[in-house]
Amino acid sequence: MRNAINWFEIPSTDFDRAATFYDTLIGEALRRDTFMGIPHGFFSYEPGVISGAVVGGGTPGASGPLIYLNAGDQMDAMLARVEAAGGQIIQPRTSLGPQGFMAVILDTEGNKVALHQAA
Repeated sequence: MRNAINWFEIPSTDFDRAATFYDTLIGEALRRDTFMGIPHGFFSYEPGVISGAVVGGGTPGASGPLIYLNAGDQMDAMLARVEAAGGQIIQPRTSLGPQGFMAVILDTEGNKVALHQAA
């Protein structure tokens, strides 16, 4: 097994609102499409790289698994956009020592999502 995770989906009750939140958060538009009859907002993807999508339907929540989105070197810029996009910062930028930094946010749908920036 090369990676423990190979795909993720973030549920939404209001797909357009959720996709717009993540567009704003990451600073680029998700690719919107329908897959198996379900609206998807696909994060950027390159072969061999883990990716995922915001999906219509499902039950958003803050108590399930915690997904860490790669913030690259843009964590401060991403955090600065969270509240303007309708989200909330739950845990501000926090040092992880040699592993870099992390922060935890709540998206517009009530999903708890982490951001990670490598050292």
